[in-house]
Amino acid sequence: MSTNVYDILKERGFLEQETHAEVRDLLGKEKVTFYIGFDATADSLTAGHFLTIMAMKHMQNAGHRPIALLGGGTTMIGDPSGKSDMRSMLTRETIEHNAERFHEQLSHFIDFSDGKAIVANNADWLLDLNYVQLLREVGVHFSVNRMLTAECYKQRMERGLTFFEFNYMIMQSYDFWKLNQLYNCQLEMGGNDQWSNIIGGVELIRRKEQKPAFGLTFKLLTTSEGIKMGKTMKGALWLDPNKTSPYEFYQYWRNIEDVKVEECLGLLTFLPMEDVRRLGALEGADINKAKEVLAYETTKIVHGQEEAEKAQVAAKSIFVHGTKSADMPTTTYPKAELEEGKDLITLLVDTKLAKNRSEGRRLIQQGGVTVNDEKITDFARVFTTADFDEESALVIKKGKKGFHQIKAAE
Repeated sequence: MSTNVYDILKERGFLEQETHAEVRDLLGKEKVTFYIGFDATADSLTAGHFLTIMAMKHMQNAGHRPIALLGGGTTMIGDPSGKSDMRSMLTRETIEHNAERFHEQLSHFIDFSDGKAIVANNADWLLDLNYVQLLREVGVHFSVNRMLTAECYKQRMERGLTFFEFNYMIMQSYDFWKLNQLYNCQLEMGGNDQWSNIIGGVELIRRKEQKPAFGLTFKLLTTSEGIKMGKTMKGALWLDPNKTSPYEFYQYWRNIEDVKVEECLGLLTFLPMEDVRRLGALEGADINKAKEVLAYETTKIVHGQEEAEKAQVAAKSIFVHGTKSADMPTTTYPKAELEEGKDLITLLVDTKLAKNRSEGRRLIQQGGVTVNDEKITDFARVFTTADFDEESALVIKKGKKGFHQIKAAE
C-alpha cells in the first residue's frame, strides 16, 4: 500500500473521531479487516449509506478488507441513536428480505469475490443468544452510569428510553467482539452518531481479549442548518432506482446548497482533490457547473454511466431547452379522469411537488409554478385533456428545483 488511506479519508473530509491515535499507523502498515453495520430497516439503502459505502470503497481500494454486517438481529430492536421515538418493530421476514436487498445493492459497490470482502449477518449469533449468558459474558463490562451519559441515549432521556432499546449498545458491542473472534476484525467504522456504540465494542474487546481494537467515525451528510441530507418531497433519497429514479437522484445533487458542493464532491465522488477544490471555489452562476459534475459523478457511481448520461440529458433538455424527456418523473392519470379536469393544486400534491394543498396554494400565489412554460398564478386553475400536447402530456415546473410530467392514458 502506498498512500495511507487514513490520509485519503481525512483529505476528502470523511473523518470525525477516532478512539486511538494509533489508527493511522495501523492502516498504513498492515492489511486491516474492518466492519460497518447496516440495520435492515427498509428494502433499500439511502444517500446516508452512500457516504459510508464510499468510505468502504476507499478502504478496499487501499488493500483493506471490509465486512458488511447486515443487522438481521439488531434491526429486531432498532438503534435509538438520533431518534426521537422508538422505531417501528418489523417482522423477522421483513428484516430478512431487507437484508437480502442490502446485500444485492452493496455488491454493486464492494468486491466480495475471493475473500476481498465479507458479508455477515448478526442474526446468526444474536437471535439465539442465551440472555443470562450474555449478561455474564458482556453485561458485567458495561457501566449503566456511563451508558446513560452516552450521546446515543441523551435525546431519548426526556421523552423516555425503553429498556428494550437500552440493550442496543450491548448488542452492537457484542457484534464487534464476535467479528473480532471470527475474522480478526480490528476496526469498526460508522457515522458519527454511532460514536458511543463504537466505543462500547472497542472497550469490550480490549477488556475481554486483552488486545487492541479501534473505532473511527465519519462525518454525517447534513445541510448548512444541520439537517440530515437525503430527504426529498417523496421521503428518503434511495439508492434503489425503483424507489428514487436515476433522474431524481441526479436532480437532488444538482440542486444542493452552494456551500455544500465542495464537501459533497470530496465525500461522494472519486474526483482528484485538486479538481474538487477547483470546482468548489467557483462562485455565482458558475457554481452550477460544479453541481452538474457532482450530480453526474454521484449518479454514475450509484446507477452507472448510461443512466447518469440520460439524467444529464434530461435535465438539460428541460431546463435549458424547455423540452420534455422520457427520463423525467411522470405521473399518469386515466384520460377519462383528466377530461373532467384536475385543479393545479391537486396536480402539485399528487406529483409531490408540494407537500400539501396549503403549500401548493402558496407556491402558485408566489409565482413559483409554470405549466408548459406558462406561469400560473391562479390556484383555482383547472387543466383538462385540452391543455395536453399531441403526446398527451403537460409539464409542471416548480421554480428551478422540480418538475413533473403529467400524462393521460386510455
